Amino acid sequence: MLKQTPPTSQSMDTARTLTLTVVIPCYNEVNTVEKVLARVEAVGLADEIILVDDGSTDGTTDILKRLEAENRPHVRVLYHEKNKGKGAALVTGFAAASCDIFLIQDADFEYDPRDYPILLKPMEEGISPVVYGSRFLGGPRKAMNFWNMVANKILTLATNILYNAILSDMETCYKAFRAEVVRDLVIRARGFEFEPEITAKVLKQGIRIYEVPISYNGREWHEGKKIKWTDAPIALWTLVKYRFVN
Repeated sequence: MLKQTPPTSQSMDTARTLTLTVVIPCYNEVNTVEKVLARVEAVGLADEIILVDDGSTDGTTDILKRLEAENRPHVRVLYHEKNKGKGAALVTGFAAASCDIFLIQDADFEYDPRDYPILLKPMEEGISPVVYGSRFLGGPRKAMNFWNMVANKILTLATNILYNAILSDMETCYKAFRAEVVRDLVIRARGFEFEPEITAKVLKQGIRIYEVPISYNGREWHEGKKIKWTDAPIALWTLVKYRFVN
């Protein structure tokens, strides 16, 4: 039996009918943000890249201003004067996005833009308007912190019970949406509760989220990982709240 290989960025590009905006929220990622942008550009699939500086204080803002001054026509940089949270940065980015698909990219090395063709293929083929990249479907990955994995599994299980779904990774960064699915959504999350809120509101529209396997290179706390155990109860409450509140 022949092993099926994912499409290359070149083969995807020749078949593309939908345009892509990549939204990159940034907060204190001075050591990685420029390299992440280069990785996104190297894939060659993003028609528009929007970086949202969420009130960084470590020099990230200076790097983004330099990149902005280079006048790259496909790159836009937006700024929050104060740190508001990842959810707020994504809301800002989505509001400014102009393409057919919105895809979320973190400003670190945990997620690999070379997985974009796998994420985009179900949309190009009309299978689903929402695609999540799962870290638990057999793709290569660096071993995760055990308790982070437990929290993720609990939150994903809660999502499946509350919204009659069978997701394997609700908390993944790699979420891609057809613009019409999310453009008119009111997202109130300002922090990491963005993930459960947007998932809940997509599922309540009756949309079945399509999952694909992705690679994962999780970083350690000393490398700048920001999500904490205290975010898990907030995420769980968000899932419960939006199950019963319109």
